Amino acid sequence: MNFNTELIHGGSSEDPQTGAVSIPIYRASTFHQHALSAGPKWEYGRSGNPTRAALESLAAQIEGGTAAFAFASGSAAIHTVFSLFSAGDHIIVGNDVYGGTFRLINQFLKRFGLLFTVVDTRDLTAVTDAIQPNTKAIYLETPTNPLLNISDIKALAQIAKAHGLRTIVDNTFATPYNQQPLALGADIVVHSATKYLGGHSDLIAGLAITNDDQIAKQLAFLQNSIGAVLSPDDSWLLQRGIKTLGVRMRAHEENARTIFTYLKSNAKVAKVYYPGDPDSAGYDIAKKQMTGFGAMISFELNKSLDTQKFVESLKIIDLAESLGGIESLIEVPAVMTHAAIPREIRIQNGIQDELIRLSVGLEDIDDLLNDLKGAFDQI
Repeated sequence: MNFNTELIHGGSSEDPQTGAVSIPIYRASTFHQHALSAGPKWEYGRSGNPTRAALESLAAQIEGGTAAFAFASGSAAIHTVFSLFSAGDHIIVGNDVYGGTFRLINQFLKRFGLLFTVVDTRDLTAVTDAIQPNTKAIYLETPTNPLLNISDIKALAQIAKAHGLRTIVDNTFATPYNQQPLALGADIVVHSATKYLGGHSDLIAGLAITNDDQIAKQLAFLQNSIGAVLSPDDSWLLQRGIKTLGVRMRAHEENARTIFTYLKSNAKVAKVYYPGDPDSAGYDIAKKQMTGFGAMISFELNKSLDTQKFVESLKIIDLAESLGGIESLIEVPAVMTHAAIPREIRIQNGIQDELIRLSVGLEDIDDLLNDLKGAFDQI
């Protein structure tokens, strides 16, 4: 099947009991076992649920994996993946990652003996130089949040394999519609499925996908042991959202291209970050490993302008956390999604106080442009 057909018919898309084309929501905490120690398929809701299993089967297929695991949030998925490692293990992590990942690493995981080196994963030499005898993995986002930087997944995976490391890629911004990290050599893909995969700002969810049987066994154990599993109701919502990913992404990206062109020529904008910008450093790599450039755009206002007034002047575009929903969302990373990162580190990594992140939604493009123009007029 081609990708857009997989979205609809992939995984377990039909209820085996009734033939229903929408897998039912099984709100069961436990299941009747007809024989003692018979190894039933379903026994306890944390260990497995038919609705969640259907979602996981679909997620694995669209990411080109053999196994997927659904969690109560993207942060829960990331935490579970990091739980593959032990005290004393060293992990190379990208310098431009979601603020929640930064917080998880620095305020929690380090307390349990995991070691991290922060590196610009676009710099292959710097990544190689950061490898130590106890290094176990490279963790990165591409495109990154919020600067939309692009790292070469295939090249990084080759470095990792040469040194016996695992490559972990957060594919939230690109989605499997635009990028297939496992096919490029990555070992694990993680998602905040709250975003584009869900697509409607009505659920919180995370996914981890792999094509390695040994990693899959470890993740299955950790998912059950840690217990931050996705509920049956949210599993059903997420599977429904995934089925429209293709049509949504095409519309998202069409709007994003138009808004990028507008921002690029706006005299009040100091800089625009967008993977589809031919002038950007990562453009050639993005073209090589992505089939589309997504619908996330970040931009910096000129330093003399009032960032707060700009975002508060918008009427249609919502000032809100998150991204990837059908509605356009805007935020200021320095005081919202990346506030957990100390200012000196944020500035060093390029996240200026004037930086604004825009998740382009599905509204009529003229309404979005007029809304942006109105806000620019206010500053």
